[in-house]
Amino acid sequence: MLDSLAWPDGARHVDTAAITALVLGSADPTAADAPTAGRPVPPPQHRLAVAQTLASTTPPLVAGTAGQVFATLAAVAAADVTTARVVEPHLDALTILAQAGMEVPAGSTWGVYAAEAPGLRLEAHPTEDGGVVLDGTKPWCSLASTLSHALVTAHVGEERRLVAVSLRQTGVVPHDHVWVARGLPDVPSGPVDFTAVRASTVGEPGWYLRRPGFAWGGIGVAACWWGGAVGLARVLRAHAAARPESELLRAALGSVVADLADAEDALASAARRIDDSTGTADDATDWPLLAQVVRSRVRRAVDAVRTQVVRSIGPGPLTSDPAVAARVADLELYVLQDHGDRDLARIGRMVLERGGVAW
Repeated sequence: MLDSLAWPDGARHVDTAAITALVLGSADPTAADAPTAGRPVPPPQHRLAVAQTLASTTPPLVAGTAGQVFATLAAVAAADVTTARVVEPHLDALTILAQAGMEVPAGSTWGVYAAEAPGLRLEAHPTEDGGVVLDGTKPWCSLASTLSHALVTAHVGEERRLVAVSLRQTGVVPHDHVWVARGLPDVPSGPVDFTAVRASTVGEPGWYLRRPGFAWGGIGVAACWWGGAVGLARVLRAHAAARPESELLRAALGSVVADLADAEDALASAARRIDDSTGTADDATDWPLLAQVVRSRVRRAVDAVRTQVVRSIGPGPLTSDPAVAARVADLELYVLQDHGDRDLARIGRMVLERGGVAW
C-alpha cells in the first residue's frame, strides 16, 4: 500500500497484512486482497481490543515515528474505516499522556474530546488538591458510553485546558440517542453532560493546542482518510478486473490511482518532515499551516476517489454489498472533520499573516 519512496523507512516496516487480519478478526492475511468478499463487520468491543493491541506495538507519535504511525493508521482504515475511527483517538490520547508524563490505567480505553459548539460550554473549576471539577456539556464525544476515559478540553476562565477524566463516574451522561448518522453508526458521537465530575489536569493551560503534536495528530486523522479511500479504490480495481473490456473502468481506475498518489505524497512528505524535526519548541516549522495543507490535500483526493468509485461501480454494490455501502457512508462522514472552505480560508489567513509559501 505504501508505494512512494518519500515515506520514512519506519513506514515500510508496518505489516499491513497482519493489521488487516487483526482488524477483521481473521487469521488470513490475504483478506487485504479481497476486502469485500464476505468481509465481517467487527463488533464495537473487537474494535476497542484492536485499539489496545495496536497501542502495545505502535509508538507514540513523536519526531522519528510519524511514518510508522501514519502507515499503521492508514492500514487500519483500509481494512475498516470505523475501526480506524476508534483506534486513532486512542493512540492520540496515549501519545498526549506520554508527553505529559502521566500514567495510563491498565486496560483503559481513551477518546479525545476537543470540539466546541455554539451554546455548549464545559467549565473546569479548580479544586484545592490541584484537580478540577467539570460542569457543563461537551459536544462530539465519540463512544463516551463505551470508553473508560477521555482527554477533554474545558474552559478555565478565558483559557482552555486539557483534563483527563474517567467516563464511568456518576455525573457523566452521554446522549447517544441523538446520533442518527448512517455513516459510522457504531461510533455514536453525541454530546455529554458533566455534573460535578472529578478530573485531572494535563499540562499547563493552552499546552495541548500549542504543542507540535496537536498538528501532527491532525495529519494522523488524514492518514485514516487516505487509508479509507485506498480500501474503496480496491473495490474499483476488482470491478475493473472483472470487466477487462471496459475502457471507462480502466480510465476511472487510473484517475483514482493518481488521486491517491497525490494524497500519499502529501502524507509521506509530512511524515518525513516530522521525523527529521527536533520536535521541540525551537523548531521553526509552521506545523499548523503544514497540517492544514496536508489535511486539505487529502480531503480533496478522498472526495475525488469516493465520487469516482461510486459513479463507476453503479448502484449495485451500494445496495447489495454491506461492506461497500458501509465504507462509502463511513468515509463520507469521516472526512467532514475537515471543514472544507472554512479550513481553506484558514490556510489563506495563515499565509497572509505569516507567510509560509515559497511564492
